[in-house]
Amino acid sequence: MRLLGSLTSPYVRKSRIVLAEKKIDYSFEVEDPWSEKSRVADANPLGKVPVLVLEDDSTLFDSRVIVEFLDSVSPISRLIPANNREKIEVKRWEALADGVLDAATAVVLERRRPAKQKSETAIKRQMDKIERGLAVMARDLADKPWCTGNAFTLADIACGVALGYLDFRHGQFDWRVLHANLAKLAAKLAERPSFAETAPQEAQAAALKAEH
Repeated sequence: MRLLGSLTSPYVRKSRIVLAEKKIDYSFEVEDPWSEKSRVADANPLGKVPVLVLEDDSTLFDSRVIVEFLDSVSPISRLIPANNREKIEVKRWEALADGVLDAATAVVLERRRPAKQKSETAIKRQMDKIERGLAVMARDLADKPWCTGNAFTLADIACGVALGYLDFRHGQFDWRVLHANLAKLAAKLAERPSFAETAPQEAQAAALKAEH
């Protein structure tokens, strides 16, 4: 299998963490979907990463589809429970975390627009989504060791990736002060090799981009 993606995309990072936790062999091909030379659109008509290219050259895209597929191909470290009620709880966490990511990436893109085109109203709208999303995460996590109770699941991966992206792109937003339990979870996740090895780094991304 081959994974196409960038080193800074949180959705790509989620897929890479699942691949690592599941101990699945794959090759990672760095692709910038914004580049005119990008091959991403050939594999995903939406022109987005991540894209998982299977052995028969068929492709899967959207991180939620990719991680659910990956969890099904190996019995190692199951991340999505078989029980339907528990599965829905994990997928709800993933949807919430991805929604925070959607808002966070929208703010990044809006802030990159020329000053005359930038909308502070649009930025505030997205930041409000982030704040509400984190408040619900903190409420639902409460004092549990993991997002859905006593086991590490995809819910924790999705939550950890969202929190990591806020640190990476929104360092001025100190969510740790507001949500100590999320901070504790993030610190625990950061110790896992799958998280440590996929942490986004602009310098590393730039170097690899130059090589490709």
